[in-house]
Amino acid sequence: QVQLVESGGGSVQAGGSLRLSCATSNRPYCMAWFRQAPGQELEGVARISSGGSLDYVDSVKGRFTISQDNAKNTLYLQMNSLKPEDTAMYYCAATRLDRLWCRLSRNDFTYWGQGTQVTVSS
Repeated sequence: QVQLVESGGGSVQAGGSLRLSCATSNRPYCMAWFRQAPGQELEGVARISSGGSLDYVDSVKGRFTISQDNAKNTLYLQMNSLKPEDTAMYYCAATRLDRLWCRLSRNDFTYWGQGTQVTVSS
């Protein structure tokens, strides 16, 4: 079982920055951030594995950075140069503890946080 608690969302103007955090109760091999805008499908934003591999959706490449602090069991998403289209509920996700690979796909993730809202105004 993995428990996830997100924090760090808020409202910011376009061009601004936010850092999301996700505290975890364990250290799954793969963790990720997803987002869902009103009326839109859930979208994978970024993925990181304990092996060091990273993956980003094209729309955030060069602006967002996913990282993790293993000592603190915390996942981060640094979001820079935010755009209004980044407005969404952001969710932290983790794979099962016995899973040693993942893609940036919701089907690969078992545990989800409650979400934190990010609103970017123009």
